[in-house]
Amino acid sequence: MDPPRTHLKIKENLVGRPLEIFTEDHALVELKTSEDMVADDKGLIHGGFIFGLADYAAMLAVNHPNVILKEAKVKFIKPVKLGCTLLAEAKIVARVVDTKGKEERLVEVIVKRKEDGVQVFRGEFRCIILPRHVLELK
Repeated sequence: MDPPRTHLKIKENLVGRPLEIFTEDHALVELKTSEDMVADDKGLIHGGFIFGLADYAAMLAVNHPNVILKEAKVKFIKPVKLGCTLLAEAKIVARVVDTKGKEERLVEVIVKRKEDGVQVFRGEFRCIILPRHVLELK
């Protein structure tokens, strides 16, 4: 496994733990749901945590210190309940360099329940690689 080069201080209990970061431009991340993610009395996991898992997987697929999310098109397919473990697989499906040299990556992410392999979420994440950290840009 390649080491993470981005999002080094992220809380794995909230967005997942990297299982694999491949040199072929994809990543696999696991998230164990917890009580802190529950939205109601029935144990529904708030979608923001699922989105966070998918976003983190996309960032790790790019695995560059200055990667940021530009845009996401997502679909929540099935609800997730407390106790589920989720697996997010992210793969770069396109690379673009514009005339100004700005690099973009289109990353496809599929999230499934680990227990039964049922897909609960999918999305396309358009990521940008900046020349330096986003907070250092003017």
